[in-house]
Amino acid sequence: MKDYIEERAVEIAHYIIETKATVRQTAKKFGISKSTVHKDVTDRLIQINPALAGEARKILDVNKEERHIRGGLATREKYLHMHH
Repeated sequence: MKDYIEERAVEIAHYIIETKATVRQTAKKFGISKSTVHKDVTDRLIQINPALAGEARKILDVNKEERHIRGGLATREKYLHMHH
């Protein structure tokens, strides 16, 4: 694996842990795709730093559990603004 990919994977994990960011937010911040963020954290990082990968994974799992709530809130906001 290329050094810059390893560095990016570690940097992504630290960002997710510090900010509790979603995959989408992380992808936007680093200018990469959501699937690259996911692959970096779930595949590549496990080989580099399993403990860090586990920490980041916990946050991504929480975000995944909460996403239906965030989606509902976003839809509610959208329709509230349309009627005012």
